[in-house]
Amino acid sequence: MNVGLTKTKAEQAFTESFEAIASRLPGSEAVRELRRKAIGTFAALGLPHRRIEEWKYTDLRNLLKEAFAPAVGKAAAPSEADLNAALGPLGTLDTYRVVIVDGAFNAGLSTAQLPDGLTVKALSETLAEAPDIVRMKREQDAIEALNSAFATDGAVVRIADRTQLDKPLLLVFARAGADRKTITTRNVVNIGKDAKVTLVEAYVPLAGAADEDQHNAATEVVVGEGAAVTHVKAIIENGKAVHLGSATTEIGANATYRTFQLTAGPRLARNQIFVTFAGEGGKLDCSGSFLATNNEHIDTTLVVDHAVPHCQSRELYKGVLDGHGRGIFQGKVIVRPGAQKTDGKQMAQALMLSPDAEFDSKPELEIYADDVICGHGSTAADIDPEHIFYCRARGIPEAEARRLLIEAFIGEVMEKVEDEPVREALMETARVWLNQRTAH
Repeated sequence: MNVGLTKTKAEQAFTESFEAIASRLPGSEAVRELRRKAIGTFAALGLPHRRIEEWKYTDLRNLLKEAFAPAVGKAAAPSEADLNAALGPLGTLDTYRVVIVDGAFNAGLSTAQLPDGLTVKALSETLAEAPDIVRMKREQDAIEALNSAFATDGAVVRIADRTQLDKPLLLVFARAGADRKTITTRNVVNIGKDAKVTLVEAYVPLAGAADEDQHNAATEVVVGEGAAVTHVKAIIENGKAVHLGSATTEIGANATYRTFQLTAGPRLARNQIFVTFAGEGGKLDCSGSFLATNNEHIDTTLVVDHAVPHCQSRELYKGVLDGHGRGIFQGKVIVRPGAQKTDGKQMAQALMLSPDAEFDSKPELEIYADDVICGHGSTAADIDPEHIFYCRARGIPEAEARRLLIEAFIGEVMEKVEDEPVREALMETARVWLNQRTAH
């Protein structure tokens, strides 16, 4: 006998909210039908819980007590100064900007003149002609179902073949307004053959934004044959907000995709990353850093699918955990039958600054081919006292020595970002956060 789970307050709120606002969401009748199917899928699945293997460490039925009203309609209009203040070091970068505030495209803060080969449209304006943008890619993913049902806006980016952007494209997702809300955005990025681009996503709260906002963010990237892409995602939060992120990437033949995620400060974050090699000779460098203190909970779940032969993947994630901060890393590498000459390596490490911090690591290899090189590892430890002693013996105060060692620990993974100005901005963002939030 199957016994259904009683719907939680949050699950009920999601389905009731959809019924209340469905007519106000952008898109044609075809889009509305896809949205109805998606909310039906969510109603059947409910929020993920610990009985689902992929969610054993992040029980959303227990962790997500409420679902706030969806952000739909006219959003706040912050000034450029407000936006730069929220972005911090990332706001000093010379970039092409696309700005979305409370789930709505903001033309006034976005770059008006884009270079040849780069086209950016608001998702809300694209849905009528391309309804499949909100179609679910993973049928049993409740978080994607919510995104498909509620997505209000985002960026639809197309980069033409052989285009080389002279500076990064920065997608800014800002929270504003004092009312608690749920923001749902979706991006679709198509990168042409032999193109070269740096893409940065930044998720930040503006001054005066509600502390407990929730954001469901999805980004789909298709990397064309021979392209070289650096893709950075930075989530800089205040310790009370929720971020549920899904990233899906398809890597073409002989393409190189370097992705990096910095997550600092949300009360609850789940970063889902799904990467598939679609052509031989592809290379993936997937890395990130997660910083948590107090009772913050940051989950990174990664699936790399070697579906074709002769591809290489590298994954390196490092976390700094203080207070009762909890970090989770789940990394699965799948090598399909026939995907010979696969080369995959994975490592997850955590620096534990408090005896109350927790790090859960679950590396997995599923290998169905015999001519491969694959490996994984995971470590967790406090700062080595001998390293502290070494620094103090050279006249460095203990607090300063701890700060330098923490920065060196995450600096190794930051080096994965090849764009120097972006790398330095990320490092400074992490440095500011660490100085404010961790004990010394």
